[in-house]
Amino acid sequence: MSFSYEHLWEQALKKKINKTALRDMAGITNSTLSRLSKDETVSMEALARICEALHCGLEDIVEYKLEKNGND
Repeated sequence: MSFSYEHLWEQALKKKINKTALRDMAGITNSTLSRLSKDETVSMEALARICEALHCGLEDIVEYKLEKNGND
């Protein structure tokens, strides 16, 4: 199971918000920003703050990616 935050960066780009501004607007840490950039797990609280800052829903910034394995 993995998540992609590609849509987050698309939302930010549409709104002309760079990563530093997003960090400040959402009140998230540099560590969280780094984890988002690497598509690593972040807290739901951080995602909620980002949604509030960008005035969007979770589905607008996160995509669930089903990992395929040899057992399917």
